[in-house]
Amino acid sequence: MALLEKVLVIIPAFNEEASIGKVVDELERDYPQFDYIVVNDGSTDRTAQICRERGYQLLDLPVNLGLAGCFQAGMKYAYQRGYDCAVQLDGDGQHRPEYIEPMRRKMEEGYDIVIGSRFVEAHKDVSMRMIGSRILSAAIRLTTGVKVADPTSGMRMFNRDMIGEFALKLNYGPEPDTVSYLLKQGARVAEVPVVIAPRAGGESYLKPLVAVDYMLRMLLSILLIQNFRKR
Repeated sequence: MALLEKVLVIIPAFNEEASIGKVVDELERDYPQFDYIVVNDGSTDRTAQICRERGYQLLDLPVNLGLAGCFQAGMKYAYQRGYDCAVQLDGDGQHRPEYIEPMRRKMEEGYDIVIGSRFVEAHKDVSMRMIGSRILSAAIRLTTGVKVADPTSGMRMFNRDMIGEFALKLNYGPEPDTVSYLLKQGARVAEVPVVIAPRAGGESYLKPLVAVDYMLRMLLSILLIQNFRKR
């Protein structure tokens, strides 16, 4: 069993002035064993200013790259500094840091990717998000033979090999279709149950129409486009 001692928490942040302080302060106060980096994705509000004023570890991107580019910047940081694993913790406060340690322990069992899953255990409520996730889950299982209960979860942990994949490959984004692709390449994926908190502040960009468009694009990518994807 490999011991993963160097853990980096990557915090993508775009216009999260209402929540970034709470997210990082809690991480510094209650989980000092984990290193972190806030990746400010060209925010137009006070996100970067708050981070500088409070002395947070900050990677300040001059322009907005979107989640894929923002996350890849964090993975390059992790790769260059030799971290054993890296986990995404969104700057809106919805991802809870108490789940990082269970995810790390699961990864030590030999997995390449560990997903913080909202749906790995049975739930009675059936939300639109859950329905969309189940559709993508079915598509991933159809194309890879592997069941991933919550492929849309943004709380994902990656081992050193996966950090290298994201850091060095320009066409990778942390999305369900990429998880599907990596499964086809032999990556081992596990899930641990998590509870997602309400946003600590600000407003989600994932409006209903945007969410539907996202699900359709992911479904098309998983079922078709990933068959032609190259490293």
